[in-house]
Amino acid sequence: MTRPTIALFGASGTMGFQAFRELWRRRERFNLAVLALPEDQRRGIFDPYLRQAGAPRLSGRGVAQGNGLKVVWGDATRYEDVAETIRGADRVLNAMAYISPMADYNPEQARRVNVEAIAHILHAIENEPNGAERIAYIHTGSVAQTGNRPPGIHFGRVGDPLKPAVFDYYALTKIEGERLVLESGLRYWVSLRMTFILPTRFDELLGLLDPILYHLPLNACMENITDRDAGYGLANCAEIPLHSDFWRRVYNMGGGEGMRTTAYDFLNMVYNLFGLRLEACTERRWFATRNFHMQFFEDSHLLNDYLHHQRDTLADFRRAILSTMPPAVRLARWLLLRFPLLRRAAERGLFRWQRRVVENHPNSPLYWVKSGNQWRIRAFYKSLEDFHAIPEWNAAGDDFCPPAGWRRLNHGYDEARPVLTLEEVQRAAAFRGGECLSGEWDGEWYRPLEWRCAFGHEFSASLYTVLKAGHWCTLCAGEWNGDEQARRSPFFAQVWYADHDPQEDFVYPREGLEDIRGANRPARRRRSVPVLKPAVGQAQAER
Repeated sequence: MTRPTIALFGASGTMGFQAFRELWRRRERFNLAVLALPEDQRRGIFDPYLRQAGAPRLSGRGVAQGNGLKVVWGDATRYEDVAETIRGADRVLNAMAYISPMADYNPEQARRVNVEAIAHILHAIENEPNGAERIAYIHTGSVAQTGNRPPGIHFGRVGDPLKPAVFDYYALTKIEGERLVLESGLRYWVSLRMTFILPTRFDELLGLLDPILYHLPLNACMENITDRDAGYGLANCAEIPLHSDFWRRVYNMGGGEGMRTTAYDFLNMVYNLFGLRLEACTERRWFATRNFHMQFFEDSHLLNDYLHHQRDTLADFRRAILSTMPPAVRLARWLLLRFPLLRRAAERGLFRWQRRVVENHPNSPLYWVKSGNQWRIRAFYKSLEDFHAIPEWNAAGDDFCPPAGWRRLNHGYDEARPVLTLEEVQRAAAFRGGECLSGEWDGEWYRPLEWRCAFGHEFSASLYTVLKAGHWCTLCAGEWNGDEQARRSPFFAQVWYADHDPQEDFVYPREGLEDIRGANRPARRRRSVPVLKPAVGQAQAER
């Protein structure tokens, strides 16, 4: 019997490599085809597997093929490389994404990877013999698609409104890429909306250090997942039978109850891994108060029922980091935890270094305040006055714990009904501020219908895409005019007014992306971008 072939994209990434390793452990059941960038050859992470497969080690572009393993050294933004990877495949697993903050620093590349490469994958599947009917595609979306979920609505589920954070271009590309999948002609697909993936190696944890950490509101609720659990779950998708009801659905992928925490507690844990205290090394005002993307998943257990991936807890993550910590760092941690004077000296030094970073890095909220970037101040703090009103650490009434109560969002229709009447579909559209233009519906959730949004934009989408997955107007999804959308859409207002005032009236400009373009480069090589000032009318509106 011929072994099925699994094509894997993003295999050199944090989650993707864990998925590759898991699939390799099952290589007696699968052939593997992997697409990897030629620059990954320098890391040598696939060398041991190529040797075991008897495949050659190449330099530069090309295809290295051996017993049960094919590595295509290429680029997913090139259709021919994607087609070569998928040739002969039975399943396609996609762990590939160009994520924040790099997506903010290079938005064009984010679009090429997160949208255009997805279109290449879907096209290549369709071009395989009977591909649209035979090949199953597993896509990875993102928690970023649903934006900030502050206390009170901190539990989310699939079907909630898609509300990307203002200036989060990564989220926009993930929404667009997922929609391509949902509206494709494939018979077998799923989208796994991935939460924050925690690396389980110390060196990879250090790679997360970037001022984007200060975009995170301290009261944000997070249901994280370890890279090894995410990779294990993705690999398990390769073995779900095609007759399962697993397919043609969107899922939230999180680590479950044992991986839930708040941003404040998570950051405290990370600093403690180094023997330090969060409050001694930072100022509270460095952290934004809204406009990020995290939540607890009310429905992550649904995916776990199929993939059985929720194994690690936060304690397991902590142990994994400590076990891979270099001896010198482990010794330093031991000294800091046992000698308070030494710890305080280290904390003072780290505070001074971090303050220089947050005051001078273009992707830091404090830098936006110092440079007078009013658009980003509004998006992340609401106003300069709100920024200055943030108290010091340990102020009276501090409570970063999530409230016991929370509100489930209304999706605008009776979710218990397997088939809706056209009148019910119309009411659901009206709840979104628009209307369904189709004169009939035959009960098929995946057949395209015609719609019009509150702004008069007309678009086509299946009822599943709209009601079950939370998508709506394709044009409005790319605009940061949440104040106006919330006034017209009760569905969207549920999430927008959780951390915005009804009196706010702003359209955040797409040009606001430019101020952090290339901010990952050394300061001397960054391109100077003038701070985008609000129009006079907008400035008056805030006052």
